[in-house]
Amino acid sequence: MKTINVDKAASKGLAMGKAFVVNKELLVPDTYSITNDDVASEIGKFEAAVEKAVSQLEIIAKDNEIFAAHLEMARDPFLYDGVTDKIKSQNRNVQLALEDTINELAAIFESMDDEYMKERSADVKDIGYRLMGILKGVNTSGFENINEEVILVAEDLSPSDTSSINLDYVLGFATELGGVTSHVSIIARNLELPALVGVKELMTTIKHGDYLILDSHSCKIIINPDEATINEYTELSKEYKARKEELQALSGLPATTLDNRTVKVYANVGNIEDVKRAVEKGIKGIGLFRTEFLYMENTHFPTEEEQFEVYKEAATLCPEEVIIRTLDIGGDKSLPYYEFDKEDNPFLGWRAIRISLDLEDVFKAQLRAILRASAFGKVKIMYPMIISMEELNKANSVLETCKKELTAEGIAYDKDINVGIMIETPASVLCVENFAKHVDFFSIGTNDLTQYVLAVDRGNKKIAKLYDSFHPAVIQSIKRVIDAGHAEGIEVGMCGEFAGDEDAALLLLGLGLDEFSMSASAVPTVKQIIRSTSYEKAKEYADKATSVYTINEVMNILKEAKENL
Repeated sequence: MKTINVDKAASKGLAMGKAFVVNKELLVPDTYSITNDDVASEIGKFEAAVEKAVSQLEIIAKDNEIFAAHLEMARDPFLYDGVTDKIKSQNRNVQLALEDTINELAAIFESMDDEYMKERSADVKDIGYRLMGILKGVNTSGFENINEEVILVAEDLSPSDTSSINLDYVLGFATELGGVTSHVSIIARNLELPALVGVKELMTTIKHGDYLILDSHSCKIIINPDEATINEYTELSKEYKARKEELQALSGLPATTLDNRTVKVYANVGNIEDVKRAVEKGIKGIGLFRTEFLYMENTHFPTEEEQFEVYKEAATLCPEEVIIRTLDIGGDKSLPYYEFDKEDNPFLGWRAIRISLDLEDVFKAQLRAILRASAFGKVKIMYPMIISMEELNKANSVLETCKKELTAEGIAYDKDINVGIMIETPASVLCVENFAKHVDFFSIGTNDLTQYVLAVDRGNKKIAKLYDSFHPAVIQSIKRVIDAGHAEGIEVGMCGEFAGDEDAALLLLGLGLDEFSMSASAVPTVKQIIRSTSYEKAKEYADKATSVYTINEVMNILKEAKENL
């Protein structure tokens, strides 16, 4: 018996069964040379491969937004131009030209700060793998032999991989690569299956057919357990199943404490399909609509009309409200159709509201689209990375111009639309009392706030252990923001990953957070915690947690709080 411990679970759950180890075939491009006379033929091969890939994807994209995005990528002129230009100008054969172009596109996503966007590089690589397989005449699926219940073990799993699996046979996932926002993590959460990703030395430790216990609650994999351990986990599995059924029954109920304080528990989304899934789960509002995807998955800056249709549908779908964050891109988040200057430190560079204020026409198109959508439901506007009143005033000035234009054109919109800002930098925390006088709400972005307050690059593996939102400095910052907002009578929410952390739920409730926004799969657990305690009791623990000076002291207080639920 051997145990592998993992830092963080991608999807909570418990599974027991045989390991099905997938060793994906490496597709190495042929290195043959071509001359000018071969250029047309090589381009023809690529066009035929794209045509075949499109025909495959059209079938599976109808009911799957991931493959719908893949279909768009396969048709993307940027991909076509990249490959054909390398064939024409560099005399690269089609396979080498495809590999180079896919690597360039994937690098754009991998350089991004946002973990969700960073993981989208896997989608680009997946398209490349599909096209390379077609060019080489290789069947790229390795899952035909799954005909019994198994735990899938792989270096990584792409959307195309999972499309060829009969998921009825899958008990859970374990991968050596990937993060909590990777494709396999999203699939696992949607299917409510356990998943552990980023498991070091997974592929050299687990053999095909090994019996595994995948415990993503305790973040560990037990390989070939003894009988006593199997019996122990059999009982734990029954308890988990009963708890899961209990949580599902609570999903449509309000997040109201035992002493009748009600808070909002909303979802973070990146597209309309995410909105639909959230609403189907009984989630009534969206605390963060990331609009970057409209820009990233496009060949041009999306037009006002293109954005309006998306925002309108989101507003129509949600019973309560949709908070739309304006474009949060730049520096480390590139666009295939816009060239950004190289920056030595993109985390502190030209990004988010700084870009919007400089590219005013792009900003206006987005604001007009959001305003128009506000006529169809409760919509709020949220500016990211605001650090000064000058920025806030300038952004609002552009918004006022858009309102005047729409009024003159006779186009309906919510004239009293709420405008808020993300609090995600030390500057915004230090100026929060003044900001509270000039906005309608705050949303705390703990991913960046933690990084900036602690001066820890969350993408740097060498110092990853230092990145911790339970650090007293981060907690004190959160408390200051909530207190300042409430002093001016405005609502304070949170849309960073911390909002969905069940260990943080009682702390945030006790600090007075009004709105929690998280991945849809985390909502039932957070709701259950809130419904199981009183606000007054949570305040007592929050007061204790904000009076200590080490992470260990904070965690011990919160552990006691959870045990006393």
